[in-house]
This record gives sequence, structure tokens and C-alpha cells, in this order.
Amino acid sequence: MNLWHSFWMIFTMAAVTLLIRAFPFMVFGGNRKPPELVLYLGRTVAPAAIAMLVVYCLKDINLTLKPFGLPELISSAVVVGLHLWQKNPLLSIIPGTACYMILVQFVFK
Repeated sequence: MNLWHSFWMIFTMAAVTLLIRAFPFMVFGGNRKPPELVLYLGRTVAPAAIAMLVVYCLKDINLTLKPFGLPELISSAVVVGLHLWQKNPLLSIIPGTACYMILVQFVFK
């Protein structure tokens, strides 16, 4: 792969990303109200995605083998507790991830 090939690949990806991000503003810009379906999806997709991520993260816990899912459960409790306290997803996810990594790497080794 030469330099021009790399350049055009990066340029194409950047252009598509820009168009995808600008598309809603081009279609619903100004005073036009989005359709109800778009508003409904805007309200429901984020919580559904978070629910799927939670299920994906917790699906492989084996409660019969050591460490009995404790790193996942403790870290999940940290995330939920911090989110209920601070109401900030970033301030709850980052410490929860750090907690999980510390538990897996050092405590439940």
C-alpha cells in the first residue's frame, strides 16, 4: 500500500464520517420538526444500547468458579453507585472500569 492509497482511504473515511454527522442537520435543520419515529429512536436507542452492553459484559460470569463473578459485580456496583450519586456517565464508567481492571489484575489473580 503506497502513500496515495493511504491518503485516499483516510480522506474517504473522513468525508463519509462528516456526511453522516451532518446529515441530520441537513435534513432537519432550521425550524423543521423531526418525525415522531426519529424522536422515539432518540429517546430509546441509548438506553437499549446500554442494556445490551450490560448483558454482554455480564453474560460470561460463572458463579460456580473462583472468583465467582466478584470483579464484575463489584465494578458494576461501583458504576451504579457513582451514577446514582453524580448523575454523570463519564464519572461513573471510568472509575468502574479502573476498579474492574485493578480487581482482575491484582486482587483476584
